[in-house]
Amino acid sequence: MSTAAPIRSETAAAAASLDSVSKIYGAFAALRNVTTSFPAGSSTVILGENGAGKSTMLRVLAGLITPTRGKAIVFGGPPHLHRHRVAYMSHSTMLYDELTAMENLTYFATLHRGDGCACVGSPEMALRAVGLDPALTRPVGQYSQGMRQRASLARVLQTDPELLLLDEPFSNLDVKSAGQLVELLADFRTWPVPGGGSRTLILTTHQASLAEPLADRTLTMRQGQIVDLSTGTNG
Repeated sequence: MSTAAPIRSETAAAAASLDSVSKIYGAFAALRNVTTSFPAGSSTVILGENGAGKSTMLRVLAGLITPTRGKAIVFGGPPHLHRHRVAYMSHSTMLYDELTAMENLTYFATLHRGDGCACVGSPEMALRAVGLDPALTRPVGQYSQGMRQRASLARVLQTDPELLLLDEPFSNLDVKSAGQLVELLADFRTWPVPGGGSRTLILTTHQASLAEPLADRTLTMRQGQIVDLSTGTNG
């Protein structure tokens, strides 16, 4: 498939979309004229090697960075206006090693409430949802990598997002832990949304086989462009 023209996805109602988006850093183009959309309720896996533009795309959708050119739209408006409906998990867990999982989640919940967000749920329920005991007194610095990933996922799930963005969630996980994470994310998609609607999942990885069970749609990126769009076995 030619990389010269942007690839447009389905015309279904979109939870998020990019319209001719480029992100330029000096002489380097992290994204180059990307146009695509993510249907509400879908699960999209973005594949590509390091430097393909996957993380930059997620950060644009999360409203963490602004496109140099083009426009990002989330739930019908600019991403920063809908951050209360979006959660972003980077490949770093963003947890404090000296705190327990419960202490970490309680702290982050306080930060969200301080921003005036009413979307924060129960840290205890979020930990139970990912299979962790809220009463565990061990600091997360002593957790296995799989437990750390689950605690990080609980951190973002407690905001009850409609759009969940995950950057390389399978990094450093063994096959068993990766399988458990896939099960957790599949379960997340079934959670009811207050007021109606559906959950949308977008994740990046360079490990296609691990993410395959989640993929309704697969985007493949190379050098800042989408070079392929396919429908997975779940789509």
